[in-house]
Amino acid sequence: PAPGPAADGRQRASAAFSLSCLSLVFSVTAFSSSYWCEGTRKVAKPFCKGQSKGERCIRFNSPDANDSNAVQYIWETGDDKFIDRRFHAGIWYSCEEIINGEGEKCRSFISLTQAADRGVLWLSIVAELLYIILLVMGVILMAVEMCYCSTVVDGLKLNAFSALLTVLAGLLGMVAHMMYTTAFQMTVNLGPEDWRPHTWDYGWSYCLAWTSFACCMGAAVTTINKYTKTLLEFKHKREVLERSLRMEYRFPAQ
Repeated sequence: PAPGPAADGRQRASAAFSLSCLSLVFSVTAFSSSYWCEGTRKVAKPFCKGQSKGERCIRFNSPDANDSNAVQYIWETGDDKFIDRRFHAGIWYSCEEIINGEGEKCRSFISLTQAADRGVLWLSIVAELLYIILLVMGVILMAVEMCYCSTVVDGLKLNAFSALLTVLAGLLGMVAHMMYTTAFQMTVNLGPEDWRPHTWDYGWSYCLAWTSFACCMGAAVTTINKYTKTLLEFKHKREVLERSLRMEYRFPAQ
């Protein structure tokens, strides 16, 4: 048997709540991570120190590299003198691997952008924060509607507010992601010489941010659909009740 209106409404409310929670988790994870973009940068190889060997440093033909009186010949020429250093960047900071060492060295991504382009990045950050705040408010309203709402009218009001907040959050999220894309591409072209990447592509955080936007819009559509269906059912029940009352007024019970 098909589910009744109440059961169908609960299913839609649960779906919208689940999508909003997923969107919130994805957006917070992406916002706090530094893997929006990943790539490599060509840097000169450092000189090999001590017993270090391999292709990640420049070797000497002299057995005693520490002897300043010894003549040292470098065998690497052309592209052999360079190495690809991996990096990843997010909204807050950019990190590069340390050659011939462990760990990474990080610096603020905001400081890497040009002064003229910094406003775009700050607008992106503000839009991302507003996106997360509106998602939190939408999730709270949906939870209140599911757990504490007793009347249809109150449920419709909460449903309308949560739908409005979710739609606004989705629009802000889309604008924020597009602004960051613009700011990063401008930094790639005009940023500091010691940072500009040789090759780069979008990372998992960037994909997660757009997945969050997709979940947010899915929650908005589901919430609006539930609001519209509940409103139509409410109007239909009211019309039926008014019609039955008019019939009783015309033909009172004997």
